Amino acid sequence: MTTTPQPFIVGLGGTLRANSSTERALRHCLAAVERQGGRTRLFAAEELDLPMYAPHELERTPRALELVKALRDADAVVVGSPGYHGAVSGLVKNALDYIEDLREDPRVYLDNTPWGCISCAYGWQAAVGTLTQLRSIGHALRAWPTPLGVAINSADAVWAPSGELADTAQGRAVADQLELLASQLLAFAQTTQVPA
Repeated sequence: MTTTPQPFIVGLGGTLRANSSTERALRHCLAAVERQGGRTRLFAAEELDLPMYAPHELERTPRALELVKALRDADAVVVGSPGYHGAVSGLVKNALDYIEDLREDPRVYLDNTPWGCISCAYGWQAAVGTLTQLRSIGHALRAWPTPLGVAINSADAVWAPSGELADTAQGRAVADQLELLASQLLAFAQTTQVPA
């Protein structure tokens, strides 16, 4: 009898400030993945403080090597970015640029890999614009963006002082969306996994 291992979902994003709203959203999504039977690994805050990606420079820091290895092994990826001036942050974009190291792998870049997107910004324009950019980056990396992408307007009453999603209409709506995103990542990851 062949078995399919638990899907491995890599989360990447946030800011250099630990526990940013983007990192909290990613943590909530990955916790939902684990509750539904997946394995996870989050790269956030200091773990994303990487040298600027240089394709001609072959040496990599230990953090960069760990990130690339996790992305190589990932059955699905979920990326979260703050909306800085209406765009993906430089920190997140630089981390994603390291996926270029997968260009000569048997699975080139993230070919056929589910790709979830989360954006957080203080206003809908930046949140939606950033989400659109994340989806476009996923397409460029040959990944499959999930049908649902989660744009979070941090100006709404989304976060409680504890750092958890607030027990408000907006907080509950975001929680539901992050749970659904986790479900989609797992469902699509399971369709692309090779049985052991």
